[in-house]
Amino acid sequence: MVLTLSACSDGGSGAGEGGDGGESSAVPTPTGPSRKGPAPAAVPSVRDWKPVRGPGWNPSRHTRVVADPEGPLADEGKLLARELNVPFTKGPARTADVELALDGEVGGGREAYELSSRKGQVKISASDHAGVFYGTRTLLQSVRAQGGVADGTVRDRPDRPQRGFMLDIARKHFSAEWIEDRIREMGDLKLNQLQLHISDDQAFRVESTSHPEVVSSPRLTKAQMRRIVKLAESRHIAVIPEIDSPGHLGAVLKAHPELQLKDESGQPTEGAIDISDPGAAKIVDDLLREYADLFPGKYWHLGGDEYLALAKEDPEKSYPQLAEKAREEHGKKAGVQDLAAQWLNDRAETVREEGKKPQVWNDGVHAGGEVKVHRDRQIAYWTGKEAGERDPVEYLKEGWKLINLNDEYLYYVLGQPNDFTYPTGRRIYEQWTPAVLRGTEPVPKSLSGPEHIPGGRFAVWCDRAGAQTPQQVADGIRMPLAATAQKLWDPEKPALSWEDFKKLAIRAS
Repeated sequence: MVLTLSACSDGGSGAGEGGDGGESSAVPTPTGPSRKGPAPAAVPSVRDWKPVRGPGWNPSRHTRVVADPEGPLADEGKLLARELNVPFTKGPARTADVELALDGEVGGGREAYELSSRKGQVKISASDHAGVFYGTRTLLQSVRAQGGVADGTVRDRPDRPQRGFMLDIARKHFSAEWIEDRIREMGDLKLNQLQLHISDDQAFRVESTSHPEVVSSPRLTKAQMRRIVKLAESRHIAVIPEIDSPGHLGAVLKAHPELQLKDESGQPTEGAIDISDPGAAKIVDDLLREYADLFPGKYWHLGGDEYLALAKEDPEKSYPQLAEKAREEHGKKAGVQDLAAQWLNDRAETVREEGKKPQVWNDGVHAGGEVKVHRDRQIAYWTGKEAGERDPVEYLKEGWKLINLNDEYLYYVLGQPNDFTYPTGRRIYEQWTPAVLRGTEPVPKSLSGPEHIPGGRFAVWCDRAGAQTPQQVADGIRMPLAATAQKLWDPEKPALSWEDFKKLAIRAS
């Protein structure tokens, strides 16, 4: 019998938790035709499947999820038990059960796992609980899509360590519940990073105690954000905050107009803070430090893109106060670019002191200049269209690690301004790989591996916030996000056609 999966909350536990979790009578030996079956039906697809003859496994009234209730896999076990609507127990495992186990012999890194189905029982093992979690996602999706799994062994691992989704919550407010739904979706797709762009010219969307005057309404409270982070952690997803500077600070500048950058004629520059004013660094650093504990993950995104002072034909002439400050601090040959480079160096130092590794947009890392950009960060490469743009190969040859957010494929921009069009899952699935960093052509193979390009993110930008409702956004990104997850897990040409992949993604969700 295949159980009907029920929608369960993230609280509570499965029936029979910690106990026998079911009838003590002998569980029937599985019957059925002994044959070799298909690989588990999952998105992303499993990378290695070795079938054996057997009747396969499907959940029944005898099924339990087995793991130590006091051990490191308790959370993964309770979650799977709720999702399958079966008991969670300490075991020992028997026929019909799903056993979760840590096994240092499973190779491929902390996110790799093995899933073995034999004689009516499933065992999921990995060297780390992240891998076990991904194994449970494969099993759950396969139950949804095809009722269970055939007998055999899956050996699966991701190609890229960073696999993510970026959401602009500054220009459009998304409720905590909406974000939590995306986290559950991401977990099933084995995505492991959620970048939140929390400040921009239009709004600043997270509660602040150090600078409450900059916060917009509606916004997310810190209690809501802690709940989001906790749910993300339960799905092995790190939340990466982004407070973009020195551009895109319009919401902060509305509360602090004295820090607004103005040109030689006294005209304000949209979204740009005056980086020659010490007060500018103080307010941004205050915010960075305040949120350090709220976001306990490894990475912090500092932005750095589209500082409009650098888009001028002659930045030094247009902004003499910046040019003067640059010469004062970095020598007579220094210019506005050097002052901007030092700004990001200083913000990187701030988050590094809080134990974070910085990431920045590629158009915030310029070539040349008197001030050298510190090598303490990773570069999120999104475009070749902005001032100071550089070919991604230049960065790679210099030894930078690039995170792929190629705006040709991975940018879902509300309202489709500036020649953007909503990306399709099919185009990502059939044409894009992590090696395609800019435009449609991949970088050389020698520079395209995980050691050079650790991964990528699909991005939602809300330039025209009213163009779609949150539900329309959720519907619009569902297949592009699934396709991105597939190509980050395995960049090789997929075995399934796009139409078959799409049908599978719908059945497995």
